[in-house]
Amino acid sequence: MKVALITGITGQDGSYLADLLLEKGYVVHGVKRRASSFNTKRIDHIYEDPHVENQRLKLHYGDLTDSMNLTKIINDCQPDEIYNLAAMSHVKVSFDIPEYVGNVDALGTLRILEAVRLLGLEKKTRIYQASTSELYGGMLKNKNDKGFYDENSSFHPRSPYGVAKIYGFWIIKNYREAYDMFACNGILFNHESPRRGETFVTRKITRATSKIVLGLQTKFYLGNLDAKRDWGHAKDYVNMMWMILQADVAEDWVIATGITTTVREFVKLSFLYVGIELEFIGKGINEKAIVSKCNNPKYKLKLGQEVLSVDPAYFRPSEVDVLIGDSSKAKNKLGWFPKYDLKSLVNEMMESDLKLMNKYQYLKAGGYKTNSTYD
Repeated sequence: MKVALITGITGQDGSYLADLLLEKGYVVHGVKRRASSFNTKRIDHIYEDPHVENQRLKLHYGDLTDSMNLTKIINDCQPDEIYNLAAMSHVKVSFDIPEYVGNVDALGTLRILEAVRLLGLEKKTRIYQASTSELYGGMLKNKNDKGFYDENSSFHPRSPYGVAKIYGFWIIKNYREAYDMFACNGILFNHESPRRGETFVTRKITRATSKIVLGLQTKFYLGNLDAKRDWGHAKDYVNMMWMILQADVAEDWVIATGITTTVREFVKLSFLYVGIELEFIGKGINEKAIVSKCNNPKYKLKLGQEVLSVDPAYFRPSEVDVLIGDSSKAKNKLGWFPKYDLKSLVNEMMESDLKLMNKYQYLKAGGYKTNSTYD
């Protein structure tokens, strides 16, 4: 029975990866940070009573800034596979706390590698590092002849988050070459799901859309509506993470759908799920979205109602306008293909957030209280 250790197990990717590995028969150890409130809602459905014998999901308190703690956890677990998914991954916030981001996202990766090396596990333990499309910085000069970013594209990160992740990328390669470790980078393009954090733009959109059609708010605000991203489903991407560590040779891999969509189009798709069509008027910081048609009798908004405005506060100091990845290597060498398209992803997120906001509306009206965020 294989043993896996997941840092960031309580996050979107960590929870889906834990689901996958448990289905495959693994014993799964997860690292989570200590908090004064419960922060395990994404894995509550697979959590087992610690008093039960032979449980296959085990949680440990830890932090990527604490090398002694990480070393102890790795020594206790003796993992066959480590998936380093923990990070401060909000790009906009990384400009506000750059030192912390460097400590966690850059040096945290080094601490894991050093722990594995010092414990003499470099021949036993395979390591997956969650890298990011933010390494490329959206620079046109970096693209391949198809206009996409692949494993051979050069890097030009444009945020403290991207800069910290580039250290993680290169230290993985360095330890792979210096110590013959099976250590790999997965360069993940944007991936979303109903479990996405509420402050990320896609989840912000689906939550706000749900609140607006239920009458819980009237409008919301976004930044750069022209920004284009390569959006996939987190379930597809965690499957690729596992495939990377099953490969014969340790390499670095791009994980992407190869399709790019604007933030504006994501907004349109979210409202279309509830039968509402939008018209975008104005340009730049003066752009707004108004209701142009309601096709669903269940969700009626006033024609002409403004539901979205642009707020310059949400623009990044250095904007990444376009990100699109070429995962040909993953498809040709590992046989990986995404199962979800963008429309099915948006629909799943909308279905989940409508249920969540309906529940919120019910509780607000004095209904039965529950601690569960996800159905």
